[in-house]
Amino acid sequence: MTYSIVAHCARTGMLGVAVATAVPAVGSTCPYVKSGVGAVSTQSWVNPYLAIDALRLMEQGSSGPEALDAVMAADNGRDLRQIGVIDASGRSAAWSGKSCTTWFGQIVEAHFAVQGNMLVSAPTIEEMANAFRASEVLDLAERLMLALEAGEAAGGDKRGRQSAALKVHHREDYPLLDLRVDEHPHPVAELRRVYEIARLQLLPFVQGMPTRSDPGATAPDSVVKLLAVAPPQRPGGGGSVL
Repeated sequence: MTYSIVAHCARTGMLGVAVATAVPAVGSTCPYVKSGVGAVSTQSWVNPYLAIDALRLMEQGSSGPEALDAVMAADNGRDLRQIGVIDASGRSAAWSGKSCTTWFGQIVEAHFAVQGNMLVSAPTIEEMANAFRASEVLDLAERLMLALEAGEAAGGDKRGRQSAALKVHHREDYPLLDLRVDEHPHPVAELRRVYEIARLQLLPFVQGMPTRSDPGATAPDSVVKLLAVAPPQRPGGGGSVL
């Protein structure tokens, strides 16, 4: 039903998930990320507690593979599940139950895992992996978007397209990016459009927000000026005027 990538940036420590599917609002059900802990995509017949419990175990000291083994052992519906897990050290793991809808499978390597079910064919996840490997010098959010776009171009979900999401965390408890296209005929392309606007307009704002180490931080003047003008007049455009 879904294809996704969970990933860790060895250079910055960022963690993230990108996911697309042919059901609405995938960003509300599949991706889970906790800064400094790990990232999870729970999919197929979704069990959110697999992600919730895997993150809890990783926060308590389990590796990504150890956390995955533990949560799958406790799930009587494991044959219907698919899940990708990565911890803050880049140790990744994935599970595809034998009752997932074909085509299904996963690729697991250091710093990322890609997984998908109800796909057109294996090249969907193969091309996702290739895109992620080939983009090591880029920021994690861009690498995740490239992987998602490569998966769609290679076939994607065999039923069609409906929603997509991108979630990235860095040092703080809140996300650096949490972008969703909940219902759209071309959700990955729309997610790219939203991401490009967010990269120019939202990221500077988020990067200027209060942090644990500096709770009194305020946005720099450049961000105040940026957000004071109408959306179409900002870099990247978007939005509308009255």
